[in-house]
Parts: sequence; C-alpha cells; structure tokens
Amino acid sequence: MRQAWMLFAFALATAPLAWGRETIPLNEGWQFRYGWNFAGPKWEKVTLPHTWNTADAEADHPYSRTMGIYKMALTTRPEWAGKRVFVRFKGAGTVADVMFNNVWLGQHRGGYTAFCHELTPYLPPAGKKAELRVRVSNAETSDVLPLAGDFNVFGGLYRDAELIVTDAVCVSPLDHGSSGVAIRQEALSDAEARLAVTVRLANPTGKPQTVTVEVAGKTFSGEGVEAVTIPVTIAEPRRWDGVADPYLYTLTAKVGGDSVTETFGVREIRFDPAKGFFLNGRHLKLRGVCRHQEWEGKLAALSPAEHLRDAEIMREMGANAVRLAHYPQDEAMYDACDRAGLVVWAEIPFVGPGGYDDEGYVPSPRLHENARQQLVEMIRQHGNHPSIVTWGLFNELRMAPNPTPFLKELNALAKAEDPTRPTVAASNLGNSAPLTFVTDLIAWNRYDGWYGGMPKNLGAFLDGTHKKYPKLCIAVSEYGAGASAKHHEEQIRKPNAPGKFHPEAWQTEYHILNWAELAKRDFVWGSFIWNLFDFAASHRTEGDRDGINDKGLVSHDRKTFKDAFYFYKANWRDDTPVLHLCEKRFAKRQADKIFVRAFSNVGPAELIVNGESAGVAQPDALRVLTWKDVPLRPGENQVLLRSADGKVTDACVWTR
Repeated sequence: MRQAWMLFAFALATAPLAWGRETIPLNEGWQFRYGWNFAGPKWEKVTLPHTWNTADAEADHPYSRTMGIYKMALTTRPEWAGKRVFVRFKGAGTVADVMFNNVWLGQHRGGYTAFCHELTPYLPPAGKKAELRVRVSNAETSDVLPLAGDFNVFGGLYRDAELIVTDAVCVSPLDHGSSGVAIRQEALSDAEARLAVTVRLANPTGKPQTVTVEVAGKTFSGEGVEAVTIPVTIAEPRRWDGVADPYLYTLTAKVGGDSVTETFGVREIRFDPAKGFFLNGRHLKLRGVCRHQEWEGKLAALSPAEHLRDAEIMREMGANAVRLAHYPQDEAMYDACDRAGLVVWAEIPFVGPGGYDDEGYVPSPRLHENARQQLVEMIRQHGNHPSIVTWGLFNELRMAPNPTPFLKELNALAKAEDPTRPTVAASNLGNSAPLTFVTDLIAWNRYDGWYGGMPKNLGAFLDGTHKKYPKLCIAVSEYGAGASAKHHEEQIRKPNAPGKFHPEAWQTEYHILNWAELAKRDFVWGSFIWNLFDFAASHRTEGDRDGINDKGLVSHDRKTFKDAFYFYKANWRDDTPVLHLCEKRFAKRQADKIFVRAFSNVGPAELIVNGESAGVAQPDALRVLTWKDVPLRPGENQVLLRSADGKVTDACVWTR
C-alpha cells in the first residue's frame, strides 16, 4: 500500500488537475446475494437503499440476521487523473467489510452511522474496471451496539452510498464519516454570534494550507496542516427558533479548489430543573414524539421523501420535538428536522432489554470501544444540526452488570466532543438508581395505564422525583399504549397489553389521561410519545398483527391516523381548525345508546344523528367533547359533528 500511495502522490504532482469536488451517487448497479449461499440463487440486481429484511422482518420470528454480499463494477474515469476518490456509505447494518480491487479497506462496526474509505491508491488505469465489494452482517454479536432492544436490527446497505472526488488537498471525508467541517457556537447575543469553525484536512503535502470560510456574505481564513480552527462572527444573527422560525445559515469551507457546504443555525438552549426547557430565552414545553426509522414495505431502506414525510406528520400533529430512537438516523431526517423546527434528542444504540430476558450490556473492551466509536461518529456527523439539543447515551439499561462506571466515561467523552450540548438518558428503573445521576438530563420510560397502574401514577412519580431530587432536570422519554384501528368495543376499558385485542378507544383514553398529567407540570422539560408510528418488532405477538409494535398514533404504512393523533392535534395546534369525531371506524355498533367523544380546538360543537340534534357539547380543559347515551336506530345512522359556526365538520355512518 505504501508503494501505491507513493505512486499516487507522484501522479498528483505530474497530472493536470481539474479543480473542484464532485459527489457521485452510488446507488445503482449493485448485485446482491446472501453469504455462504453458493448453491442458491445467482446474484440479484438491487438498488440502494436495500435491506434483505423487507419481507421477513414484519412477519417472521426469528427474522434474518445473517450475512449479505454486495458488489459492483467501478470504472476509473480519465478525469480522475490527479484526483482523490473516496467511497462513503451512509449506513450498513451492522458490520461491513469493504474491499476494492481485492484489497481490504477496512471494517465498520455499527449500523447507524456513515463511514468512508479512500479508493485512490487502488484505482486501475483510466477506462479499466475494478470490483467494489461489501460484506455486510446483521448477525447477533456481543461487541457491537445494540445488543438488545424492542425493535428489529435490519441488514444490508440500507442507506445511500456515494463517491467523493476531490483535489489532492481537500477537506477530509475521513473524519469519522463526517463532512470534515465542525461548526461550534461560542457565544450568542442580539448583536453578534461568535463561532469556531474547525476544518479537518486530508493533506499529503505536509505543508500548511490556507483555509477560508464563507458565511453571511463574509470570508474568514486560517492556516493549518491537518486541521484549522477559524473564528467566525455573524452580525445581528437571526436565530434558529424552532417551529416559530427555523432559520438556517449556509457555510462553505474551502481549501485550494475543494469546498464543503454545511447548513447550521444559531440558538440558545437551557434546561432548568424547576422550569423546564428554554429556547432563545423563551420557555418551550417540548411536546414530543419518538420515531423509528422504518416504513412498512421498505423498513429501514428509506428515501429522503419518507424522512421528510415523517417530519411533516409530526408538524401536522403539532409536535415541536422528536426523540430519534434508538440510534442515529439518516442525514435526511436531521435535515428535515432542522427545516421543520423540530427540537431533536439524538442517541446512540446503547439499548437494554426492557422487560425481556436479554442483556443490553456486556462489559467487554470491544463493546466499550464500539460504544465510544459510535458516540464520536454520531457527534462528528450530526453536530452541525441546530435541531439537536441533547445527546442520548442509553435506553433502559439494567444495573447488573453495573454500567455506571462506563456510562460516566461515555458522558465525559460526549462532553469533550461537544461541550455545547447536555447529555441525556432514558431509564425504566426507579428514580434512585445510580445511572439516574450520570447524564446532565434524565428521563423515564413510563407506561402507566398500559403495562401496569394507571396514568395518575405518572403524576405521582414525577412529583415525588422532583421533590426528592429538585436539582434533576427530568422528562418522560416514552409513554404510550397499543391500538389496532380494527379493534373496538362500546366500553372503554384497559385491555391485556400482551393480548390480541387492542381496542383503539383505550389508546385514546390513555393519552387523554397521561397528557392531563404532563401538561400541568412545567418542571418536566419534555415528553415523548411512544411511538408516532407503528413499527416492526419481530418478537411481538399481540394486537391484530404479529411482528408489529402497535403503539403508534399512525399506522406502519402512514395511511391510518388513529384517534389519539387528533387528540394531540386539537391540543397542540391553534393555527388550523381541528374537529374530530372519535371511533368513526367502529362502524358496526351493538348498543342502542352509545358514548360519543370528539376533539375540538374550535370551541363547542353540535352532534347530529339522523338529522336530529343530540346536543351541543363544550370542550373541557383538554379540548375533549363528550355525549352520553346517544341513541342509534336499527340500520344505518348518519352522524354529523359541526362547529357552532358550521364551518368545520366531521361525519361518519354507524350501523346498528
């Protein structure tokens, strides 16, 4: 390799250079087969993003956790003479070995962050082909996070790939898979934003290089060999202000003829143990959701359009925050959150088994190394996103074996990588467990009214924790209940959570009662519904469909919006009228008199059944309308709900 690199360096010095960086999508032209499948089907043509779990992970247990092999032919272009060529994968689940022209370039361990290798020393002459081959495994292992979790670990090259062609001296694509440009906010006032912009270089000359940074119509510069940090100021900055004004700046870093452009925002964040979260000095109650990165039919192999659609649904509901669980998600999702103004909790996949018999932590040196690697990669790759306000270190770890000493090490590493953001964790243990006190912020996964107890227990827990530990900044990282849009009954009652019958009305009731507890406690800096979308969890055998966690407020295919979605929309939005009649899908009724519920942010509404008024209901403090003993006649019943001014309506047909 050393000789090949020397020959490349000589070529750089002698070949004519065409300046500039080119990024070439590398999603087409791949072939795939399962590993060790010599007697099976021949190579299959695939397009990235690709996962081999598309069919089995929603239905089969166990689903395929195995090895797959991807290959493609790459032809050296004449215009690459004197250039450097890198290949970057935005995600491969979970362990990926990359080979080019029969040379092993390296292994990446972790399915949720990008990684990059340089191809330059191994490129064949112009016009000649070489094989790019990636061996990917999502097999279970004890030294790569996650070890456990109530979700599926998909296999394959399930995110985009690209070639990056640069000049000899360039902004490095090899800095933990990041862009090579890190933008840190040093100070912020109405008069000025002060930034420190670090640009890491791939510089084979060994000589200092001049680096410039262009932003807001001004140019700043510095010199360095491997990296340079340049002070930058922006006069009278416009702040990234969440959904109110998600303003983004564009910054371009240049060295020689190479350049990298990043978007970023400036904002002030603060967490207070008594008053909650503040954005730019203004109290903002974080009304959040959790999101797994997968859709029915595509699972993890999503396009930017699916990420954007998920962000749009969050904003449609009125959410202003999202916990991207339980792993770093695609660059496109963070971009969408930046532009939508959604406040983001980002986290590494250090995930415990929750209520299952498994281990989320095996204290081995290799696992520790992998956790550190994934944390650094997450921060380096996504640290420029203003939407991210906290770095998550773990979810539902147990105390045996005791993870606390290692969590303290991870916390220190996160603070060294990024001192501008607090750390956070999600616990399902009591409030006195030692791991409660490791991170700057702490939150709990609570399912009062689903797995046990009732929602009033949530309020008691929060009050007790706040009283016992008044200096803790606390939140609710998960709360939710399962629901099938196909399951209904006249009586609203708590079902058996592991059972097959998950009536939608109980999910609605659950969220009404839980939000009643959360809405009135400002010391709770945020709450995050589990989950906004149904998602694949192969081991689950409950609800109307095996292999699905049905706690989503929206179906796995994003086509069905459950009633609880509209409860939050009515409560969280005032900029658009909401009048929603519940249980419209409960089309075939048994009782001759029924309970009717609706949600309204437009004030009182009248219920009309078969042309006759069942009365006008006033919304309560949670914008819920109710009617008792509404009569239904045999056969079809035409039901109309309308606002007092008649401008907003909802309707359905119930048959008895």
